[in-house]
Amino acid sequence: MRFVLLGAAMFGLSLFVLQGQAGAPSGLPLPAELAVAAAAGLAAWWTRRSWWPLAAVAAVGHALLLLWPPLLAASYHAGRDLVRGRDVAAYLGGCAAVFGASALMGAWRDGVREVLAATPGNALFMALAVVGLPFALGLWTRARRELRRRAEREQIMRAEQVRAQERARIAREMHDVVAHRVSLIVLHAGALEVRTGDEEAARTAALIGGIGREALTNLRDVLGVLRTTGRRRAEEVAPPPTFADLDRLLDQSRALGVEVVRHDEGEAREVEPAVARTAYRVVQEALTNVHRHAADARTDVRVRYRPEALEVEVRNRAPGSPPAGLPGAGWGLVGLRERVELLGGTLRTSAQDDGGFLVAARIPA
Repeated sequence: MRFVLLGAAMFGLSLFVLQGQAGAPSGLPLPAELAVAAAAGLAAWWTRRSWWPLAAVAAVGHALLLLWPPLLAASYHAGRDLVRGRDVAAYLGGCAAVFGASALMGAWRDGVREVLAATPGNALFMALAVVGLPFALGLWTRARRELRRRAEREQIMRAEQVRAQERARIAREMHDVVAHRVSLIVLHAGALEVRTGDEEAARTAALIGGIGREALTNLRDVLGVLRTTGRRRAEEVAPPPTFADLDRLLDQSRALGVEVVRHDEGEAREVEPAVARTAYRVVQEALTNVHRHAADARTDVRVRYRPEALEVEVRNRAPGSPPAGLPGAGWGLVGLRERVELLGGTLRTSAQDDGGFLVAARIPA
């Protein structure tokens, strides 16, 4: 819209100049004046892509008809866009040639054109008004634009530095607190596995140790990402779990005393990696809540392969004993909902009439 208005303004101003200032007509018939003004307006509109057509129209119009509006606009664009010194020199030299051609035309013709061209003061004033001032305004506009871009780049760099420092601080805290505690759990589980004489307790200790070591591996990858400002190579990060690891996740819950039953519906098929990871995280978070709030309740995990979606449902019955009281951040289901909705899916969580709880997700696949 801005360039349309610029073209319309250029057309009107050029037609006004061609019609004559102070009673000095251009000597052209009205259709020719309209055509020249239209060419100037079209060239001004085209500056949204390139201003060189406007410069060409300005050179011809000023040399032959003393048409100054296109030259004024072209000088502004030259000051704003020309960077190399030889380009600036070439443009100013071209302007001098245009004024020289205009003076020759004024000497060849009579009337006001001859007076304007022959008077040095008028010629100098026209050069300053039509070329010098708009060219200086273009230079000022370019300087402001470069300063603004430099300020934006510096602001982005400062924000990146702040983010990197915050990521490093979080990584240090996670390493000092979480990794240390998980390492102690793994060590104590290993000691219990070796020293206990109960075979069931030894298996449970081995399972706890395996889960702890897996958690340490995942935590190490997360800490590595937090400490890295750039993008890490794919081989430096352990691959995330997929839906194929679901049975192993269920076995871990069974080994900890939770009765988990899996039900598959529909024909199993490969789905997108992002869909598979999200479905795995839904089951993982739901089972974590079962361990926290209903560790002795039967839990049913249903996987439905629909033609257009993958559905997972985790439903546990009412717990027979009070919750274990394990701490939680309270943001697991919130983050899970965001993860599912990013893929265009839906997540439902609700308490059941029998005292159980339901977590169900539908993910387009």
